[in-house]
Amino acid sequence: MLLANLKGKKIVLASKSPRRQGLVAGLDIDCEVEIRDVEEVYPDDLPLHEVPEYLAKLKASAWKDDLDGQLVITADTVVIHDGKILGKPKNRIQAVKMVQSLSGQTHEVVTGVAITTSDKKMSFSDTTKVTFAELTTEEISHYIDKYEPYDKAGSYGAQEFIGYIAITRLEGSYFNVMGLPVHRLFAELKKF
Repeated sequence: MLLANLKGKKIVLASKSPRRQGLVAGLDIDCEVEIRDVEEVYPDDLPLHEVPEYLAKLKASAWKDDLDGQLVITADTVVIHDGKILGKPKNRIQAVKMVQSLSGQTHEVVTGVAITTSDKKMSFSDTTKVTFAELTTEEISHYIDKYEPYDKAGSYGAQEFIGYIAITRLEGSYFNVMGLPVHRLFAELKKF
C-alpha cells in the first residue's frame, strides 16, 4: 500500500460523481463509495472562492457520528465566472446560457476537499483558470443535446467534446476541472 500511514483505515469517497470515483481509483487507493445526502447551502456573504471548501466540510458533517475506523473524503466543485457561481443547470435553457457565457472567456474552477476521521479533520481548495475559445451556437447545442451536462458545475465536462474544442488554456490542474485535484489530495493523504 502506497499510503502506509492509512493502513487499517476504511477509506470512503462520499461522492456521486463518476468522474471523482474514477480519479480516486486512478490514485490506486482502495476505497468504497458511500453517499449521504446533505442540503448544499452556504451563507450568502461567504466569499465565492470559499464556497466549495465550506460545502465539502458540510458534506463531511453527515459522517460526524459514524467515523470509527473510517477516513471520509468529501468534495465540491464550482465554476466562478463574472463574479458569480455557475452551479449545475436545471434545464437545457440554463445549460445553453452557462456555456454561452463561458464562450471566449476565462473562468475559474474551484474544488474544495475535506478529509475527515474520528480524530482529525483537514480541508483545502484548489483553483484552476480555464480559457474557452469562441463557440458557435451549433457547437453549444450539439454538446448540450448529446452530452446532457446537467450534473456538472458550469454545465460542462472538460473530459467531453466541449473540453476538446473549447479549452484553449489551463492554469492549474486539469483534474481539478474534472472535479478533484488528485495531486493535492494524494499529497495531503500522505501527510494525514
